[in-house]
Amino acid sequence: MLGLNSANKCPQIPEGFILLRSEIVSVRKINRLLSRCNQDTHQPKKLELALKSSDFYLTLLQKTSEDLVGFVRVTSDKGLNANLWDLVAEPGDQQDQYMSIVVFKAVEIIRRELPGCSISVAAPLISLESLRANGFLLDPNGIQTMGFRL
Repeated sequence: MLGLNSANKCPQIPEGFILLRSEIVSVRKINRLLSRCNQDTHQPKKLELALKSSDFYLTLLQKTSEDLVGFVRVTSDKGLNANLWDLVAEPGDQQDQYMSIVVFKAVEIIRRELPGCSISVAAPLISLESLRANGFLLDPNGIQTMGFRL
């Protein structure tokens, strides 16, 4: 869950990369990135439906190769809650930077377009540092979440 005191500066998108909002991306690329990050992959048809049903999703791509290096999907009830799903970034030296970019931008969009929503995230352990840097608290007040596998 996002804490109230999370004034953070936008991480710089590296030269040669682009962040896209809800642009069509291959579910194969998403599943490949999830797999490289040791996260559960999804059946292609269910992932396509999840993307269509999402409020938005962000993809961080390398411009020349169009390799997917960061991804997050956002859903909301448009009143109280916004949720980040499938948060991943390419493993390696730049993983924290890629993760911070997609998290920061997702939170920025939610705050602008869905004001008043609390923000929760289902994320792997590798993302904890980036999430904390962006103002998230781990299980605040003992609140824990439940999830539904696609």
